[in-house]
Amino acid sequence: VQLQASGGGLVTAGGSLRLSCAASVRTFRTYGMAWFRQAPGKEREFVASISVTGVSTLYGDSVKGRYTISRDNARNTVYLQMNSLKPEDTAVYYCAARRDGDYGYSPNLYPYWGQGTLVTVSS
Repeated sequence: VQLQASGGGLVTAGGSLRLSCAASVRTFRTYGMAWFRQAPGKEREFVASISVTGVSTLYGDSVKGRYTISRDNARNTVYLQMNSLKPEDTAVYYCAARRDGDYGYSPNLYPYWGQGTLVTVSS
């Protein structure tokens, strides 16, 4: 499974970005998907995850109410809409996948990872 994340960039505080993660697998609809982020000098942090149907989602406390995860199984893509961005959201954002559909908080659940896309929020 290959995951290609895109959509990162530089944005001012209060702005928005949408990240995309395209998966190169025919059975994408059976994969639980997640986004994590890692800021310099910090541990990898759970951001959001989504069930195989997209009906169920989980969010990290720091992004609740500002970020929205979604997926399009026809396009093998998961999205992360990020609104009201803050400088502390600056990080490399990674998408991750798990074949059996689990979509929990722990990075250890996910054997497949994308290369990351950098989001920088200026104050």
